[in-house]
Amino acid sequence: MQTYPLYINGEFRETAKKQDVISPSTGEVLAQVSVAEAKEIELAISSAREAFDKGEWPRLSLAKRKEFILKISQGILDNAAELAKLESLNAGKPIKETTFMDIPSSAKTFEHFAQHLEKYLESETLEISQETSQAQSRLVREPRGVVVLIVPWNYPLLIASWKMAQALAAGNTVILKPSSLTPLTALELAKIIQKAGLPKGAVNIINGSGDSIGEVLCSDKKVDMISFTGSNEIGKKIIQYSAKNIKKLIMELGGKSASIILKDADLEVAVNSSLCSIFLNQGQMCTAMSRIFVDQAIFEKFLSDFVQKAKRIKLGPGMDYETQMGPLISDNQRKRVASFIEKAKTQGAKVLCGGKIPDRLELKPGFFFEPTVLVDVSNNSQMFQEEVFGPVVCFGKFANTEEAINLANLSEYGLACSIWSSNSKIAQEIAAKINAGTCWVNTYGMFYNEVPYGGFKQSGFGKELGKEGFLEYTRLKNIITDKSPDAKPLVSHWYGF
Repeated sequence: MQTYPLYINGEFRETAKKQDVISPSTGEVLAQVSVAEAKEIELAISSAREAFDKGEWPRLSLAKRKEFILKISQGILDNAAELAKLESLNAGKPIKETTFMDIPSSAKTFEHFAQHLEKYLESETLEISQETSQAQSRLVREPRGVVVLIVPWNYPLLIASWKMAQALAAGNTVILKPSSLTPLTALELAKIIQKAGLPKGAVNIINGSGDSIGEVLCSDKKVDMISFTGSNEIGKKIIQYSAKNIKKLIMELGGKSASIILKDADLEVAVNSSLCSIFLNQGQMCTAMSRIFVDQAIFEKFLSDFVQKAKRIKLGPGMDYETQMGPLISDNQRKRVASFIEKAKTQGAKVLCGGKIPDRLELKPGFFFEPTVLVDVSNNSQMFQEEVFGPVVCFGKFANTEEAINLANLSEYGLACSIWSSNSKIAQEIAAKINAGTCWVNTYGMFYNEVPYGGFKQSGFGKELGKEGFLEYTRLKNIITDKSPDAKPLVSHWYGF
């Protein structure tokens, strides 16, 4: 069985404590991974701090920094087949998704921020002229320092790449903590980083449960910033930990996103795309369209087509190229999803398909759950209001666009939405009234390195990707130079000496 060490200060370090990593498709042990304890956490933080304060990485020319980051991008591509296989085995994702989406997108993220770091970091000069003085202000972007990156288990390599590419391109040193459920591709990324030749301490990758190492990582005064993607529950804990020593935070938290289907939408396209919007990655997406609202004029037809197609989705192990939907990440997650459905049923919801563990013998060892469609879900119920993070969608109908907007906004979350209509003007008007950070029109799930992503309300704050996301990993310095004609600024006359 393969064992994975931690990566600290440019070296791989075995620890006495190990954990098993389980394949959700089979329930079998895939590998063993070293677990960071107090001394490893302190070494990772100190190494990142030393590397930032005295090391090469923040002081390299932008051209050299770009060169290193491009090497990481190429390293991911060079190892794409193995990374795709490992991601599928570890996270349960269908191999088609990891091969054609997750791994190439991870490489592209490093490439994008390498190619744009010089542009994004350009300083700005402002000339200031007043009656009593003249000055020049130069606005300079600098790295923040030591950045802790905490990533979830649903997109282990891709979200790690989002955060690390931006943090490194901005000149920070980083400590990456992947989910202890899915640490394998992050630790393979460590091999790529070491081979790329990054200076010691620029990147540190450690493994451990959030409960055991989260507080130390997030409260240490040597850490300048935390970028977290995950649940609201854990996000609130991180905010509490970080308050012990003030830090910059990015919080990309949960979602209860809504899709609005207008009666003039292309029905087939909207149905097929809506299936993807909730059942991709087994519904384990912060942006999953777990509430779908359909114009009452087409509601019955849309729902019937959707249910028929949902029943045909092929469940199977991630490594099977015919698999359309894999297992949930763990048995605990499956139990959580099932409990949501059972509670919804007691509150009057009806299950039109799914709602249970599949009975196929070959799927029994894994953590599979059927695609589930619910109707008659109360607006104030747990199912309507809380993030399930599984293949479960509730349907509702509306009589007019104002009702659709009210239903979509009837949530504490504000991460994303989808709007389906052939009328671009109306779609844009609806998008303007939706309280969500990302609004997709006639599409779903399109993430681009060029544009920012992030939510409102309880879905968190801060942005990832785009220039706006990149600049989150920098601090803005204002350098003011007096330009008075006589070289004697007003302040020099203040006391009259």
